[in-house]
Amino acid sequence: MTMRILVLGAGGTGGYFGGRLAEAGADVTFLVRPRRREQLERDGLRISGPLGDVRLDVATVSQEELRPEYDLVLLTCKAYDLDSAMDVIAPAMTGQCAVLPLLNGMSHFDVLNERFGSDAVMWGTCVVNAELLDDGVIEQTSTLQRIIFGERNREKTPRAKAFADALSLTQLDWELADDIERNLWEKMSQLSAMAALTCLFRASIGDIIAAPGGPEAIDRTIRANIEIITREGFPPRPEAVAFVMGQLTKPGNPMTASLMRDMEAGKRVEGDHILGTMLDKAHEHGVDDTMLSLAYTHVKAYEARRADGRLPRS
Repeated sequence: MTMRILVLGAGGTGGYFGGRLAEAGADVTFLVRPRRREQLERDGLRISGPLGDVRLDVATVSQEELRPEYDLVLLTCKAYDLDSAMDVIAPAMTGQCAVLPLLNGMSHFDVLNERFGSDAVMWGTCVVNAELLDDGVIEQTSTLQRIIFGERNREKTPRAKAFADALSLTQLDWELADDIERNLWEKMSQLSAMAALTCLFRASIGDIIAAPGGPEAIDRTIRANIEIITREGFPPRPEAVAFVMGQLTKPGNPMTASLMRDMEAGKRVEGDHILGTMLDKAHEHGVDDTMLSLAYTHVKAYEARRADGRLPRS
């Protein structure tokens, strides 16, 4: 089965993963706005980074031209854009077409289920450090490029296998998960810890480790998050704990969360979707909420300042 894949947008995440699939010969079309379409038709889809540069001629479609002729929609918008993104992809979501969201957080699955039906929604997540530059180049800044996906009921369905077949031809790191919900909660634990720490202290993990009280703050955050997802019914696997401990306790680690970088740039943020969700779970399960609560308050105060124009201008 050759899977016809529609990618919403051609920015950092969608453009990167869609581009790598197209590079490997997958049937990929990008649903883009007029300006980005003109750019792609003129210059091609361009990726630059440590895993190799590429320029591709890619298929594009506008919202007005969209027809129900796809097997899978890759949804890579920001979580706060979900409602408008669902409206855009709706013409494709008929028949056997499925949607695979690669958004941050967990709450979007319920929203997608309500709009398109749970049978049409695959579960997944991704990790990539890639950004769309002003000149249209997608710049990858590290070697991370992982997609994890699967069916919530854990079945290896034909559509899941077809997407796995497409990914197998690429250089991407990917996994058709046996228990995708566990994978998602593990990532949520890691992501919200990174976001809470780097947003609260406005610093990289390495800088936090080097500061007085930094290692203790990191340890408190990690332990609370592990306890939250454990009580939620998804105790993290040893390798997941080892990964997050390795990342968040590594001296000199320059990593920051995208949530912090968006704040630094004065952009909209996914505070409710990343920090808010985990904070709600901390309250529900009676887990230490100190770090999550302080970080969430910090982000919400930023949102208030941004909303009424009180952010400093560079």
